Amino acid sequence: MTEQRLLVLDPTASDPDSEHRDLRERGAATPVDILGVRAWSVSDPALLKELLTSKDVSKDGRAHWPAFAETVTTWPLALWIAVENMFTAYGADHHRLRRMIAPALSARRAAALQADIEVIATGILDHLDTLPAGGTVDLREQLAYPLPIAVIGRLMGVPSGRRAEFRTVVDNVFATHLTAEEQAANTAALYGLLDGLIQVKRAEPGEDMTSLLIATRDEEGDGSGLGDAELRDTLLLMISAGYETTANVIDQAVTALLSDPRQLAHVREGRCTWQDVVEETLRHQPAVKHLPLRYARADIPLPDGRMIRAGEAILASYAAANRHPDWHRDADLFDATRPGKDHLAFGHGVHFCLGAPLARLEVATALRLFFERFPDARLATEPDRLERMPSLISNGHTSVPVHLRPAPAG
Repeated sequence: MTEQRLLVLDPTASDPDSEHRDLRERGAATPVDILGVRAWSVSDPALLKELLTSKDVSKDGRAHWPAFAETVTTWPLALWIAVENMFTAYGADHHRLRRMIAPALSARRAAALQADIEVIATGILDHLDTLPAGGTVDLREQLAYPLPIAVIGRLMGVPSGRRAEFRTVVDNVFATHLTAEEQAANTAALYGLLDGLIQVKRAEPGEDMTSLLIATRDEEGDGSGLGDAELRDTLLLMISAGYETTANVIDQAVTALLSDPRQLAHVREGRCTWQDVVEETLRHQPAVKHLPLRYARADIPLPDGRMIRAGEAILASYAAANRHPDWHRDADLFDATRPGKDHLAFGHGVHFCLGAPLARLEVATALRLFFERFPDARLATEPDRLERMPSLISNGHTSVPVHLRPAPAG
């Protein structure tokens, strides 16, 4: 069988929806170039679920990707494959790391944060309420970002004065238009901030997850705890995933509701709930488009007769899979009343996102409180003029300009 032409993914993701349609039209999986690395993009949800739970697929590039050593020194997304945490762990190591972190992010722990999240969100909305009517507010900057940053900052014990610095470097982790040199400099800056946080919390521990992880690292000497690199990279994972992805879902949900007032009417008139809006947003515009990388540990046959060979890289294309026409009817349409909203926005199987309960709670709370406070809010531009973030990974807008209330008459 003739090998399919390699599709070069647009590093700026200028038209992701069209690119995702192209991926689906090429079959269950197709070879792509992602910033110079060849991988199999998997956009068929059934196949993707199978691979995400297969023992023949690993996330440990050091152990299972022959190209790791030559790639990690030059690839702009090197951090995504080089970190030493549960994101890249395989087998027993993954189970060990996940077991240590899971209690802090359980559904019960997330529910206990409800009151704190409402207080933080209310404070943000109080500030927006002081702005003059008729003006334009960027809800990406003034709602979607500050809420999850404050929540994860409090959970992890990041001092409020350092959160802006963390935001800048974490944003760049998700950027796919930067050079390898720019990303290397950003990684160095990020690790500098993490080392500083560890130093502060080791000297003055508090009631936060960072202090707990440090204590676990320092007290367990039998190999079951965190190594130095694992500690730092686990903090990286929790801080970055804890706010960037949640900011995207708030952004996309607000955009969807203001782009189609019928969807907002569904909630207000009881035909669906805020939780329905959250799930449909996760299906329609998941926070992460593509997630690098996984690796085949054995030859994997594809439905069309082709083969993913052992040692080849696999790209989980969540956004393309979520809208697959074999999974959802009228999949390109946002419909909060849709009876089935299954999606892969949080992954699947053993790598399912531990932060899902907290993210869902934050987004639902933000939407409920925002639209209660500003029932007449509307987009300040046409939906198709909103600029997408220049990232193959992060799925949001560079800004979401909104009029909170009508301008005064006269």
